Parts: sequence; C-alpha cells; structure tokens
Amino acid sequence: MSMPFGNVTLRSSADLETLLDQAKTRFAASNKESALLYDNAVQYLPGGNTRSALHTAPFPVHIKQGKGTTVTTADGAVLTDLVGELSAGLYGHSDPLIRSVILETFDTKGMCLGATTANEAKHAQLICERFNLERVRFTNSGTEANLFALLAARSFTGRDKVVMFNSAYHGGVLMVMPDGTMPLNMVDRDDKVILRYNDLEDADRFFASEQANDVAAVLVEPMQGGGGALPGDHGFLRGLQQHAHKAGALFIIDEVMTSRLAPGGLKSTIPGLKPDLTILGKYLGGGFAFGAFGGRAKVMETYDPRNGKSLLHMGTFNQNTMSMNAGFAGLSRIFTADVCVEFNETGDRLRKRLNEVSSSSKLGFTGLGSLISAHTTEAGVREAELKSGGDHRELLDVKDLFWFEMLEEGFWMARRGAIALMLGTPQEELDRFVDAVDRFVKRHEHVLKLEVHE
Repeated sequence: MSMPFGNVTLRSSADLETLLDQAKTRFAASNKESALLYDNAVQYLPGGNTRSALHTAPFPVHIKQGKGTTVTTADGAVLTDLVGELSAGLYGHSDPLIRSVILETFDTKGMCLGATTANEAKHAQLICERFNLERVRFTNSGTEANLFALLAARSFTGRDKVVMFNSAYHGGVLMVMPDGTMPLNMVDRDDKVILRYNDLEDADRFFASEQANDVAAVLVEPMQGGGGALPGDHGFLRGLQQHAHKAGALFIIDEVMTSRLAPGGLKSTIPGLKPDLTILGKYLGGGFAFGAFGGRAKVMETYDPRNGKSLLHMGTFNQNTMSMNAGFAGLSRIFTADVCVEFNETGDRLRKRLNEVSSSSKLGFTGLGSLISAHTTEAGVREAELKSGGDHRELLDVKDLFWFEMLEEGFWMARRGAIALMLGTPQEELDRFVDAVDRFVKRHEHVLKLEVHE
C-alpha cells in the first residue's frame, strides 16, 4: 500500500506540528462522508455521540459495517480492527457460531421474557467454574457490576471507604486520572481513597493509619486497561490483598478487561491471589451488553432475596436471552482454555515484535497477551519501567500522528493507543501492522529518536 507521507526530514516540535497538520488535512480529505455524518449528529447528540471515548478531533470516523476482523468506514475504507471494542469484540463482527446462536435464540426463545430462564443459570455455572467463583450475578455492563460489588462490600463490612488507584478505570463513574485526581463524574467522591498503582509502600503507609479502619473495599485491576495496559506487580497485588483482609475490608479484582488473558482470568496466574469478589464483563456477553460480579458465597448473600434483608439488584436486561446464550456459546465453544492460551501467546509475540522495531524511538508498547497499548514518551518506553500512569507524560501530538498514519495504513485503533486483538485476525495482518509501525518509526526518525545523554 502506497502512503502519501512524503519525504520531509523534520527535527523540531514546530516540524511535528507541521506533520500533524498535514495528517489532519489528509484525514479530512479522505473522510468527507464521516464529516457530513458528524455535522448531522451534533444537531441531536451533544458532541455528536453518546459515548465520550469515541469523540475525536477534527471529527470521528464513522463506521458503517463490521465483518470478520475488519470494519468499513462511511467513506469505504476497509480497516483491520485493532480496537476490538476494547475487549468486548473478542469474537469479531460475524463469527458464524455466534450468529447461529443469535438467530436460534430469536426464533426459538425470544428476546425480553421478563422472567428467569434455564440459560441464565447455565451461563452462571460456566462462569463460576471458569473463573473460580462461588456465586455470580449479572448486570448490563462492567460499570454496573463494579457499582453493585461496592454496594455489597459496604453492606457486608458496614463501612463506606473504597481504596482505588491512579489511572484506574472501573467504568464511566468510577475512574481516576493519571495524577490521582478524580473527574467530576466520579460517584461518591468523598468515600474514595486514591493511592498510587504498583506502589506498595504507598499502600503500606495508608493502611498503617487509622483511616484503614473505615475501608470497605480495595478495588484494583490486575492490569490497568484504560490506564494504558500497565500490569500490576504480583507483590503489589498480594500486598493489597493482605492489607485489605487485615483491615477487615474486601479485596476486589476488576477483570472486566483482563479475564481474557488466561483461562481462569489474569488473577489465576498470580500465586496466592484469591479475591473476595471479581468483576467481569465485555466479551462474556458474546458481543451483547454484559457485566457480572461474583465471588465468596457469604458476600454474595447480601443480594439473596430469600433472607428478607438483601440489597436490591434490579436491571431489566441483566439476564437478557441474547447475552446469556451468545455469551455461553462463546465461552464454552469458541474461547476455550486452549484457544485462550494460544491467542494470548500470539499477543505476546506481537508486542515483542512491536517493541523491537520501535526500540530506539519515543514510541513503545506495554501490555499482556492480547491486550496492548501504545505509549509515546520523551524517554522511550521500557515495559519494566512503566509502573503507573503518573510515571510518564504522554507526547500526545506524537500519539495523534501515530493514530492518523496507522489509519492511512489500514488499521483501526483507539486514538489513545489501546489495542484489543480479535480472534481470527490473520497473521498476515499482524505482520503488516508490525511493518507499518516500523515504517512510521523510520519515516519520522528525527522526531521520534531518543536523545542520547552523555
């Protein structure tokens, strides 16, 4: 594929601005239909969308179709999908088994039944066995699952405080910025304690204080997904678990994104880690809206209506037939344990190759298995050194340039750099992506090269 990047040698930040302006100009020229659709959308939707993460300047690319592991833009460009709906799109856009189950469900079971179904318990059993849970309840999203899990923790402990971490993402109303500040839409802000991710000494100091007596739960991702695919150190996670239990609090692992990284979830790969509750979501609905929280039976009893004093857990679509049936088929017949292991080995190999071609530049990649994130920093990206979102400052202009040019190379990525691989993505496309990154680094060597200090 011939790309219109030119042969300009650029060295300064002003030159980077020129590169970015040129990329935006090419983007606008190639996506005229998307621009028109955006102009129409802003007349009815604030900002032209109903999902903040999809906003992008000068306007978002509109996708008109997904098929297999590709998407087609409103202007007709066919792109290899590396977004993977941020882990919800694990099965691709048209898996034949998922399709057949959806049609069968529609034809033989119906959609909104307003009642419990056998498939609800069937999917629950599969999830409990796969992820080592004693009991589980379903929700419509990972956000909801986290909220209901925290309610359970507060009810079970009789406390209110929740320990979270910088760069955490537990849903649209449970997120923390890299510097540890909370956005305005953080729910129950006064009850949150923000500590530094991967910094056990910070946790040691907090749990040595009297404030620890007010903590209901420690909520943490074993690898921060929205925070840039930064894995948690095993010692850090085990230390948090120990602190939580010593303080009489619950230890909650959010595996909404990371449950795909090992047959039993990422937690199963960390010796000694046994959370009280685990949060799940994304692909486990088979491409439909889904969330779940589960764990110790004693804690989950807080939602058991048989005891007469339970918390209320409502949700019209919690166990909708599409999510239950498609989710069960996907987990039991497609994403088996063997497939999971092989798939994540493919992701590890890809990340290694990406870091090899970008090793001398300000671009690099972190992650585990099939979840990867691109980073752009002045000092370059060394996976072992990126421990927390506050450790580095992203060069956003460089990251934007990378996004624009990968789009021109035929790859659909999240603008922030997140990559969630899809099952069935051809190896040739992964090879082509490595080559595209290699070309990007070489083409912009004078902008991307690391400064050598004597």
